[in-house]
Amino acid sequence: MIQDIEPYVYNNAYDPKAPDKDSFVLYCHDMEVLVKYEGKEIAFPTFGELEKLNPDIYEQYTYLFSIDQMRFYLTEHLTYDAAGDFQMIHKEQFRHAKPRHLAFAGITGFQLYNWYKSRKYCGKCGKPLKKDQKERMLYCENCHQMEYPKISPAVIVGVTDGNRILMSKYADRDYKKYALLAGFTEIGETIEETVKREVMEEVGLKVKNIRFYKSQPWSFTDTLLMGFFADLDGDSEITLDQEELALAEWFEREEVPVTERNISLTNEMILAFKNSII
Repeated sequence: MIQDIEPYVYNNAYDPKAPDKDSFVLYCHDMEVLVKYEGKEIAFPTFGELEKLNPDIYEQYTYLFSIDQMRFYLTEHLTYDAAGDFQMIHKEQFRHAKPRHLAFAGITGFQLYNWYKSRKYCGKCGKPLKKDQKERMLYCENCHQMEYPKISPAVIVGVTDGNRILMSKYADRDYKKYALLAGFTEIGETIEETVKREVMEEVGLKVKNIRFYKSQPWSFTDTLLMGFFADLDGDSEITLDQEELALAEWFEREEVPVTERNISLTNEMILAFKNSII
C-alpha cells in the first residue's frame, strides 16, 4: 500500500527546526504540488535549488515530517519558473508516481497543506490562529481554542458469502472501477457499528462475524481507513442505494475482476479474497 515505504522510515514527530539547503520543499496550490516529473518518476525541489528565486524561503516555512534523513517543509508564495524541470502536478498522480516513499511524502504533505490552509482563523472567535512550537497544533491567543490535524475514520467492508464477495461501483464519482463497500464513522458509534450500518444502508444486507483486517492512512481524502471482512447474515438479495452506488453484485472468488495494484487497502483486501488468503 502507499504507506509501505520500507526500507525507508516515516517519522511524523513534530520537530520544527530550521531547514538547510538539502531540505525538501513541498509547495502546493489548489490541487497541485510542485515536483520534477519524468515519466512516473518524481523528485521534490530543495531549499538550495529555490533560494535564488526566493530570498526569504528560509523565513517562511512549516515543518512537515521526515523520511530517514530527508526533511520536508511546506512553503507559500513560491517562485519556481526557472527552477530546473520542476512543474505542478495534480495530487492524484501520487497514486501512480515512483519512488513510493516520495509519492507517500507528496500526498501526506498535501493533506497537511489542506489542513493548514483551512485553519487560518479560529472557528470560535475568528481571530488568526498561530502555530505551536512543541506539537503540530494551532491555537488562538484570544480564546485559547486549539486545533489539531483532521483525520476522518472510515471503514472498508468485504462482505463475503462462502466463495462469493460483494463488490460495488460508486455513483457519480471519477473512480469507476470495482471497490468494496465503504463509509465514514458517525459520532456516537463504534467502528463495528459503522460496518453494520453502512452495509445495511448501501445494499440492504445484514452481516455477522465482523473481523478486522488492516488499516491505512489515506491522505487523498483525509481519511484513516479500517478494513473489515464480514459474513453475510441471512438473505443475499441486494437493495441498492442508488445515490451512493451505481451497482453492487456478487462475484465468485475465481471471477473477481481486479488486477494487481498495491496502493490501496481496498485493492489489497479484494486480492486477499481472490487469492484465498482470506
